[in-house]
This record gives sequence, structure tokens and C-alpha cells, in this order.
Amino acid sequence: MAHRKIIILGSTGSIGTQAIDVVGQATLPDGSPRFSVSAISAGGGNLELLAQQAVSLRVLAVGISTHDAGTLRSLIDSRAAAAGLAGFAPEIFSGPDASTVIAAWGAGTPEGAEVVLNAITGSIGLAPTLAALGTSAILALANKESLIVGGALVKEAASPGQLVPVDSEHSALAQALRAGTADEVQKLIVTASGGPFRGRSRAELADVTPAQALKHPTWDMGPMVTTNSATLVNKGLEVIEAHLLFDVPLERIEAVVHPQSVVHSMVQFTDGSTMAQASPPDMRLPIALGLGWPERVPGAAQACDWTKAATWTFEPLDNVAFPAVELAKEAARRGSTCPAVYNAANEEAVHAFHAGRIGFLDIVDTIAQVLGEHTPSSQLTLQSVLEAEEWARARTNELLATKG
Repeated sequence: MAHRKIIILGSTGSIGTQAIDVVGQATLPDGSPRFSVSAISAGGGNLELLAQQAVSLRVLAVGISTHDAGTLRSLIDSRAAAAGLAGFAPEIFSGPDASTVIAAWGAGTPEGAEVVLNAITGSIGLAPTLAALGTSAILALANKESLIVGGALVKEAASPGQLVPVDSEHSALAQALRAGTADEVQKLIVTASGGPFRGRSRAELADVTPAQALKHPTWDMGPMVTTNSATLVNKGLEVIEAHLLFDVPLERIEAVVHPQSVVHSMVQFTDGSTMAQASPPDMRLPIALGLGWPERVPGAAQACDWTKAATWTFEPLDNVAFPAVELAKEAARRGSTCPAVYNAANEEAVHAFHAGRIGFLDIVDTIAQVLGEHTPSSQLTLQSVLEAEEWARARTNELLATKG
């Protein structure tokens, strides 16, 4: 094991802040830091935190997707002065392409990173993902949307072993898959907490409010991911992600509800054996494994306490009340730009739901309608993905305008 330099994209979000916590705690056997952060980027919604991170981590470069470079520089200068760091002045990149620039920052130089963590939320992470894969760095991918919408583009850009999953479910699958060879795998089982509305019928979901949708029983996540968990769109995206990451056919990937969120996913082998990865729900474990892959990071998170009684339950998914997973599989089967349309329509519908313009059930119903109207591109390129997303967002908003 050796020290690794890290770049964090989306550093002020939930995954990004937890990654910084992992970096601060992890040490090598001699007590020296296991990781250091050379560059960070964020969307710009929390400039104070971004400046604080830049100074505390002593980064060499910072990216911000807005045009607030001047304000960010002032905040960094102020914090650096307070910390006694006279002359501390990281390079600042601003604008929509800032994270894409940061993803490849320092590549080919001694300052370049060994690992790029993409913790951006949404399909805007696609260009940074492709930029990171254009370097020799490992890409620790928490931005599932970029793989889902990019599909073959991302897979073709990745060198063998370069793409490492950070989602807890896919990290669990990657760990369990070590127990056998590819031709011994019969099925991937992706677990779902069931979200805050587990057990409700479709009729009982009609009056769900945005505040209720954000009360996840297990995980502390941002509004988009938390809402996606409530609709189970997140699980649909994860099924597509598992299909793309591990080259297992969609018909051999199953979602099962596991409310305790301790078993993060399972692999069933051809001899009838099932390997499960279990740990208390804490994203620091898969984050640490992504940063250190293939090595584990000691003390990354707490283990299960086997001295205490515990019960784990598993339930079949109710595809009538929560049709998002089967809809995602349909999008993946049609391929090309369909997964991008599924994701883009969802993002627009979730924003409309939280704005009070539509009901909870309208989210997935609208995705289904937009997906049904879409004609997949004959060739998957970055441009065709962007065009499909633009069409899906516009069409979604046209349909949602009639529901107001």
C-alpha cells in the first residue's frame, strides 16, 4: 500500500464531504496520511464550505461551475490568512466546464491524482467522467448517472480495472464477485431499503408530500437522490448501473427490499451459494474502498456488532406501486439514448414535484410517457446523449405544464 493523491468532484455534497472525512482519518502503517487531496470542485451552492475545504486540504486547484471565481478567491484568501497560510493561492477554474477541467487536472505530472472521485449528482457528471477516464487515474464513481446515460461511451473509455464503483450496492457486488469467476455468476441481487413509503399501495402514494419524500429511514442524502429512493427510481438506475459495470444481463439482475439496509447487495452463484456483503449503513466504507481499491482502508467504518441480536428481512419488490425499476430495465433493453431520457425526465419531474407543481405519482408516470415517445439515436455519442437529454427535459416540462 502507498500514499495516493485524490481529486474530489462534488466536494461539498454528501459523498464529497464524507470522502474528505475518510481522507482525514486514513493513515498508512507508519502513521503518515494514506490520502491527500490535490484538487476539488463543486457546483457553487456553498462557497463558504468550498473555500474552507480548499484551505484545510491545501489543494492546488479548485473548480466551481458558476462564475463566482472572484468571490471564491476572496473567501479562500480570507480563510488562508486566518490560518496563517500567507501566499496560499490555488488555481481556480470557473464555469460549466470547471469540473471537467479538474477531473483531468495535473494528469501526466507529479501533481496528478492516482484516484478521481466523481461525487457529482446527475448526468452533468458525464463529461467529467470521460475526462477522468482519459487519464491514468482510477475513477471512483459515485456519479451513477454518468455511466447510465453514457453507457458504451463510458465503458469504451475505461481501461481494465480503471472504473471502481462507490455506490454501496455496487461496491457490495464488486466485493461479493471476488468469491467466484464470471461464468459462475447466476444472478445479482440489488437490495433496496424500500424508502419511506415501503408497504404502501399505489393509491396510498397519491397524496405524498415533498417533505415526506425527503424523510428516508436509513440514509442521509441530497434531495434528488432521496426523492429517487422514495420513488425507487434510484434502484432502477442502480440496476442499469450493475448491468453496465458487471456485464450481467438485465434478466439476471433482481431488486429485493431489505429495510434494515445492512446487506448492501448479494451475488448468487450457479451452485446455489449466495455471497452477501453486510455492514451498518455508512457510506464511508464504500467511499474508502473506492479510494483505496483493491485494498481495504482499516477503520473506515464500524462493523456489525455480532454480540447484539438483530433481524434482517427481505421482501419482494411491489412493481405495481413502484414501477420505476421495471421501467428502467425497459430503458436499458431499448438502449442507446433511452437511459439518458429516463434519467433526464426524472430529474425534471423531481424538480417539479418539490416545486409543488405535480404529485408524487406523476414523477414516474411522466418518465414512462416521455420514454414511450422517445426514438433512440442510431448512434450513441456524447452529442446524441446531450440532444436526447435536452429533448427529454423539454418534453417533460411540456407535459408537466398541463398538470399544474
